[in-house]
Amino acid sequence: MNAGNRGFIRHAFSFFPANRFPVIGAIIVALSLAGCEKTDVYTMDPETNFEALWRIIDEHYCFFEYKNVDWDEVHAKYGRQVSDTLDKYELFDLLGDMLSELKDGHTNLISSFDVARYWDWYENYPRNFNENIHNSYLGTDYKITGGAKYRRLAGDRIGYMYYGSFSSSISDSGLNEMFMYFKDCKGMIIDVRENGGGSLSYSERIASRFLDEDIVAGYIMHKTGPGHSDFSPLYPIELKPSQYTRWLRPVVVLTNRHSYSATNDFVNKMRYLPQVVVMGDRTGGGSGLPFNSELPNGWRVRFSASPMLDVEKICTEDGIEPDVRVIMQPDDIDKGRDTLIETAIDLLLKN
Repeated sequence: MNAGNRGFIRHAFSFFPANRFPVIGAIIVALSLAGCEKTDVYTMDPETNFEALWRIIDEHYCFFEYKNVDWDEVHAKYGRQVSDTLDKYELFDLLGDMLSELKDGHTNLISSFDVARYWDWYENYPRNFNENIHNSYLGTDYKITGGAKYRRLAGDRIGYMYYGSFSSSISDSGLNEMFMYFKDCKGMIIDVRENGGGSLSYSERIASRFLDEDIVAGYIMHKTGPGHSDFSPLYPIELKPSQYTRWLRPVVVLTNRHSYSATNDFVNKMRYLPQVVVMGDRTGGGSGLPFNSELPNGWRVRFSASPMLDVEKICTEDGIEPDVRVIMQPDDIDKGRDTLIETAIDLLLKN
C-alpha cells in the first residue's frame, strides 16, 4: 500500500446522539481522525480503492477481536483478486464480498448503483412473524401515533403497541395519548418484531416511560487509535425516567431475529426493568454504533465503530436472548393465531 493510497480517507459519524455525549463525541473525532492525512484526489483505480477500504476498516472497525476475524488474511485473500481489468461492477462485488467476512449487518458499501449488505444474521433463522396474521390482530380501526400502531386486545384488558421502525418518529405527546388510551388495561404488549432499527433517541424516549428511577442501561467505548484493541475506557449509558406519563404495570416486549440495531438497544434497556418480560426469539444484535467513510471513487462505506455493552459489560452484537422463548407454532398459523401475542396476553392476564 503506497502512501498516496493510504492518505485518502474521509470520515463522518452517523446515528450518534452527539447532544447526549458531547465530550465523548469530541474525543472520538479527535482520536479517530488524528494522523489521518486527507486528500480529495479522485480515482477509479481498483487497487487504490481496495487498499483504501481495507485500511479504513483495519483502523476503525470495532469487532475484529470479538468476531475473531484475521483482517490481514482477508487482505491476502481478496488482494490477489484485484487487477486493472476489473470494471466498477466487478470491483464493487469484490469489495462487498470482502466486507461480508465481518458478518456485520451494520457494514455496507454504498454506490450509486447498489448497496452491498450482509443479511445472514436474520435470514437463516425462523421468522416468527406473519404479516397477514399480525394484521388480523390490528384490524382496521387501530390508532396511530407517529410510527406506532396501537389498540386494545383481549376485551380491552391488554394494550398492544406495534412499532415497526425506530426510524419512524414518535412524540412525547403521542405516547401520552397512547398511555391514556390504555389507562384501564392490566398490562401492555410492545411488539418490535421486524424492527430493523433506526434512531437511538426514540429507543431512549420510549424506554424512559417505564422507569421509576435512574438506571445504568449499559456501556459504550470508542476506538482511540488504529490498533484493533485501541479502545477508550467504558462509559456508562444512563437512562432517566421521563417527565411525562409513565407506565409501571406489567409489560411484555415481543422480539424476533429481525429486531436489530436500535431495537436491540431498546430491548437491552427494557429487560432490566422489573415489570418487563422479553418474549419471543433472540434479537438480531447490531450493537456497534455505525461510522461512515468514503473511498477515492466516491463510494461510501458504513461499519461498526463503537461497541455498546450491556450492564454486565457483555457485548450484545450477536443478539439478546428473551426471558421467555416462544416460537410461532404451525398449528397456530393454520388457525390464524399469533403464538407470541397469545402467549403474551395469557401471561399478562395471569399476572
